[in-house]
Amino acid sequence: MGKGNSGFSEAGLRRLREVLERHVESGRIPGLVALVSRGEETHVEAIGTMRHEGGAPMRRDTIFRMASTTKPVAVAATMVLLDECRLRLDDPVDPWLPELADRRVLKRADGPLDDTVPARRPITVRDLLTSTFGLGLDTTAMGSPMMRELFARKVYGENGWLLPAVEPDEWMRRLGTLPLMYQPGERWLYNVGDDVLGVLVARVTGQSFEAFLRERVFAPLGMKDTGFHVPADKIDRLPPLYSPDPRTGEFHVEDEAAGGHHSRPPAFQSGGGGLDSTVDDYHAYFRMLLNHGTHGTERILSRPAVELMTGNRLPPEQLAAREALARDLVHMSYGQGQQGGWGFGMTVRTYRGDYAPIGQFGWDGGAGTTTYADPHNGLVGILLTQTGMSTPDSARAIHDFWTTLYQAIDD
Repeated sequence: MGKGNSGFSEAGLRRLREVLERHVESGRIPGLVALVSRGEETHVEAIGTMRHEGGAPMRRDTIFRMASTTKPVAVAATMVLLDECRLRLDDPVDPWLPELADRRVLKRADGPLDDTVPARRPITVRDLLTSTFGLGLDTTAMGSPMMRELFARKVYGENGWLLPAVEPDEWMRRLGTLPLMYQPGERWLYNVGDDVLGVLVARVTGQSFEAFLRERVFAPLGMKDTGFHVPADKIDRLPPLYSPDPRTGEFHVEDEAAGGHHSRPPAFQSGGGGLDSTVDDYHAYFRMLLNHGTHGTERILSRPAVELMTGNRLPPEQLAAREALARDLVHMSYGQGQQGGWGFGMTVRTYRGDYAPIGQFGWDGGAGTTTYADPHNGLVGILLTQTGMSTPDSARAIHDFWTTLYQAIDD
């Protein structure tokens, strides 16, 4: 079987393209851009069109809404502050985030909001980094008083859009009016901690979250197309985001490019899901993680910081609960999230349940995005679509992307 210098077989890369083409030709995904790399070899596929009705083709420099694939990148800002001892893992966050001081905690996570006990201890930086500070999205209890209140107080954004839509101080004020669902450090809960980290970084540094990320991460890595909105001179490279009807599959525009949520600077720079980026920018970041924090001759993060981010940080009891959650919700999540562990801002595979080996790290996004790195194989894979996961279509493309990518390894 013919090989390139990368350890990918030529036949395997052809199969990868054929499988992705099949998803686009099905009519269920208008277009996509994929990047795979091993060592110094990089292979990119841009397939389909920017819009469902056709028009401009997908290009290598198409900009996508990264959604939750934001998390593994945004967390780097906190790691820089840990490296510089401007934060410590087990520091209480009260001095910077007084809204989270003196917390009350629900006696039962699904109980009434006024039935509480005092928090046993303050919330720490570690709690935010591991998504265990006591608040977050609990997909097993969406009808509970707390979940209803998170949406009613628009902690999850306005008009159905899940990103916060108010200034950080007002968002923190709203968050501070709620009790915690669990004691600090007790339970992994999704998403909210990543947004709190962005506010923490801004308050510690005296800069906006984006300004600090750009100075310390994006600019040194050459991530010139990454930010929390797409400027006017690049908006033609941003496709609309589609949210297909779950029953009929009919395409609906969830977010238009020009005039949409990502066409202007947001009130809240969301570390949980707000970044826009390209395959090449994300590749630079994940290669840096594979290179233990270095990019060329420049060090972005220390080796121990990268090891903390990309290794499992959940204790056994939380790991078991997260694994059970993923298995129980496999039908709702289309199989996403069954990796086992969690590091800082990303998942880490702690058991081999599919084609990817133990130690692979990264995450997926509800806008139809996926990015992982695999230290065992020296591999990065990125697949970006403009089709949200209201239907299984982009998730199935993601699964097939990873299956064919691992089949293409030939050494």
